[in-house]
Amino acid sequence: MKINIESNYVEFTPETADETVKLEGLWRRLVDCARFNKKMVPMGEYFPKDEEKKVARFAFEGEKSEGDDDYPEVYADQDCTCYCQTCNKYVNLKKGDRVPPCCGKIMEVLD
Repeated sequence: MKINIESNYVEFTPETADETVKLEGLWRRLVDCARFNKKMVPMGEYFPKDEEKKVARFAFEGEKSEGDDDYPEVYADQDCTCYCQTCNKYVNLKKGDRVPPCCGKIMEVLD
């Protein structure tokens, strides 16, 4: 992962497919299209030369959307594309993937 700091901005550029997936997961966790975005705040200590404290940890802070964990678990029965009718976000799913919630409801499967 390439990290670039300019002024008061930080840019993360994934360099592998795995990092791309993880960065997308982080983005989805932080960004809520219809409600409140979360913040990452530093947690604990970071000492790059100390093997035990070499990991930089952050906690997610921000308003939790009502019912964040109350969505039914719906899984794709075939490879498909889902979209959010509110924000027009699209996501490609493979058979067996969970259909994600977005903007307060489960995403719709395109025909």
